[in-house]
Amino acid sequence: MTNSGWQAAVDLERLTQWMDARQLESGPIVDAKPLTGGTQNILLRFRRGAREFVLRRPPLHARPEVCATIAREVRVLGALAETAVPHPRLFSACVDDSVLGAPFYLMAPVEGFNASAAALPEFHAQPHAQQRMGYSMVDALLRLGEVDPLAFGLGDFGKPQGFLERQVARWRGQLEHYQVHAGWPGPASLPGVVEVAEWLEANRPAPSRTGILHGDFHLANVMFRNDSAELAAIIDWELATVGDPLLDLGWLVATWPDAEGRGAGTIRVAPWLGFPGAAELVDYYRERSDRDLSAIDWYVVLARFKLGILLEGSYARSCAGKSSAELGDKHHASAVRLLGQARDLIAQLA
Repeated sequence: MTNSGWQAAVDLERLTQWMDARQLESGPIVDAKPLTGGTQNILLRFRRGAREFVLRRPPLHARPEVCATIAREVRVLGALAETAVPHPRLFSACVDDSVLGAPFYLMAPVEGFNASAAALPEFHAQPHAQQRMGYSMVDALLRLGEVDPLAFGLGDFGKPQGFLERQVARWRGQLEHYQVHAGWPGPASLPGVVEVAEWLEANRPAPSRTGILHGDFHLANVMFRNDSAELAAIIDWELATVGDPLLDLGWLVATWPDAEGRGAGTIRVAPWLGFPGAAELVDYYRERSDRDLSAIDWYVVLARFKLGILLEGSYARSCAGKSSAELGDKHHASAVRLLGQARDLIAQLA
């Protein structure tokens, strides 16, 4: 993002006045600079007084549903404050457009790095460190799965009743909706999507104990500490909800890189030398949780089905000239691959 881009989205004078009213340090806002990453939201890091902050807000002219995700993130980050789940510390939030023209919140910077953003630092390129990095992600999921939504004020955050029953119809409807984009070939562009949907409906397990889901848990949505192989924070909580936490584990498996460090979508990790395999991640979770993982393959198939449909949306928009054709083609290839992997797993289970 260019300087003019974030300046149009963040009025520093109004932000200063808002922070004054909440006693969030004093003096001018200095050293403001945009942060880059895999999110379309605007992230601005700055210093005021003795403290550094990161502001997160939707892009300019964002759709109402995009703005609404900020309020959801605020709720879940606030609820996690007293838990062992690694997450960015929330300072304060404005969930309407009265200050900056859109909802926003302030959080503490996460001192760490994204393993999918660039070549790994020297320490984290070592096999023993990479093994721990993988398992530390599972540890974070375990901690998240232990949080009782009711006890932490998230009883109305989602609709856990019938969560698994709604999934297939929800995402098949999403796929059909892409037909509003002129030039998209239609659902037939995802071979096997009907077959996978029918298998999911016919083999749906009893749900696991209700908990908080991150909703998009993968290597590009976590940050690791600079000084160890431990997780620093889970980031990008915009898809968080309350439902069946085993879908997050299925999502981690579905997006996990192959032997070359290539994962779903645009996830790439290099070098890929010592990370556990997907089956080892599941075994690690199973050994440390009282949840029944006998149907974990069903959750993996669901994750591949859902993510494939979400990625196909990028392709559909690119067909209509609404986004990058290059990125759309990459996402389509990944979607086709995910549906193929789902069909392969179904065949193995037959």
